[in-house]
Amino acid sequence: MDTGPTIRITQVADYVFTVDFGAALPALLTDEAPPIGGGTGPFPEQLLISGVANCLCASLVFALGKFRQEARGVAAEASCRVERNAEGRLRVTGIGVHIQLGAAAAEMPRIDRVIAQFERFCTVSESVKAGIPVAVSVADRDGTRLK
Repeated sequence: MDTGPTIRITQVADYVFTVDFGAALPALLTDEAPPIGGGTGPFPEQLLISGVANCLCASLVFALGKFRQEARGVAAEASCRVERNAEGRLRVTGIGVHIQLGAAAAEMPRIDRVIAQFERFCTVSESVKAGIPVAVSVADRDGTRLK
C-alpha cells in the first residue's frame, strides 16, 4: 500500500519519536502527553486533528479560488473528544473544527456555493468521517456563522 505519501517513524526514547517526511522536510519530534509521556512534542491525537483541520482549510482555500472569492485568510481551531470504549480503551469519538474567514460574508457573493462543497474536496476529513464523526463550522470575519 504505497500509492500515497510515506513517512518513517523512529523511537528516540520512551514515547518520543521522530517522524521523517523525507529529505525535503525537517523531521518532527512527537511525544505522548503527560502523565504517560513528557509532552515534548505533539501527540498522536493532535496530529490527527491537525491533519483534519489542515486539509479542511486547504480544501476551503481551493473552493474559494474556484469561485474567485477573497476570504483574506483562513484560520481554524480543532479539538477532539477522547472517551473509553466498552473494553476501557481510549478512542477518539469525535472531532470538531471551527474555521474562521478573514472577510465578511457580504464581501464574498458566492460564499454559499463555496460552503456547500468545500468539505467534499478534503481527502483527510472525508476519510476520517468513515469512522469518526467530524463536525465542521465556518464563520466569517464578523463571527456570522456560515455553516
